[in-house]
Amino acid sequence: MSEERAFPGWRGTTIVCVRKGVRVCIAGDGQVSIGNTVVKASARKVRPLAGGAVIAGFAGATADAFALFERLEAKLEQYPAQLARACVELAKDWRTDRYLRRLEAMLIVADARETFILTGAGDVLEPEHGIAAIGSGGQFALSAARALTDHLDDPEAIARRAMEIASEICVFSNNNLTVETLG
Repeated sequence: MSEERAFPGWRGTTIVCVRKGVRVCIAGDGQVSIGNTVVKASARKVRPLAGGAVIAGFAGATADAFALFERLEAKLEQYPAQLARACVELAKDWRTDRYLRRLEAMLIVADARETFILTGAGDVLEPEHGIAAIGSGGQFALSAARALTDHLDDPEAIARRAMEIASEICVFSNNNLTVETLG
């Protein structure tokens, strides 16, 4: 289900994850819009989980994303240091549980070794090239980050610049960033 169909008039969010060498960074913008109106410019859509061993960002409904973060934390406690297994178990629950099926959000999660995109359709996708992006400006940030990886070595610098570029193109994203880095 598209974000527009699920939340008529609500739009926003760009989240990008860049992995390069032993470091990984997730950056997210802070804009929340209803129609053509910016309702909030400083939402925090990127957070550390599992005592800081995992970082995650979300696009979609905030309450839904927080419910998913809580479930993911529980899966990470059940399967410590097994991000892939925790993500698959969450995706299975999300797809089959009647309550969870109604949650409208997408997640990017990363630890020191792996990165995944999770969706309510049951997808657990490991992105190519160490870069993932979601949200209304996600494709702009993804394109920018892919181009920047040939010229910059620092994943945080790549993520910040990719978000800046996305915010210049996507009217539903801004450059008020939350950034979390591991490694």
